[in-house]
Amino acid sequence: MSRIGKQPVAVPANVKVRIENGQVFVEGPGGKKLSQAYHRNMQVEYDDKAKVIRVTRPDDERVNRSLHGLTRSLIQNMITGVIKGYEKRLKIEGVGYQARLDKGSVVLTVGYANAIIRTPPEGVTAAVPDPTTVVVSGADKQKVGQFAAEVRAARKPEPYKGKGVRYENEVVRRKEGKSFTSGG
Repeated sequence: MSRIGKQPVAVPANVKVRIENGQVFVEGPGGKKLSQAYHRNMQVEYDDKAKVIRVTRPDDERVNRSLHGLTRSLIQNMITGVIKGYEKRLKIEGVGYQARLDKGSVVLTVGYANAIIRTPPEGVTAAVPDPTTVVVSGADKQKVGQFAAEVRAARKPEPYKGKGVRYENEVVRRKEGKSFTSGG
């Protein structure tokens, strides 16, 4: 039995949940709304009295076992997203490398001839508190992570000098450059 899948998802009092037509709809405080379709093999029930969502699977086939925990985790992420939200912080390192905000889009100057412009999808906001920091936030964990990955992909950190865009706590393994020896 899936250890994660069999745990019920607790629903706080200020969150509204609706399940219909193979989709889960979650609405939180502040008007944040998320929806997620789930696999037809999974059964998702919302117990209004106990304020929990339970995910069950029909049998112990390999596909159903893997979908069981996944479905439960996606629903848990939706509820966490409408209450707290998700945030990814990126740091930019390198001489002259910087970011700025222009009409909601992130404009990156990271060593190329042209600036790279990344526009966040709907429901995701980007902030630039200082020129070397980009903060991506939103209610949908998947969209926040995807947009942060797109910003990072503009110039991945290179291993020799460490220049590029990296996640805030990311550790970049450094390599030693060429070593010169005197010829003899």
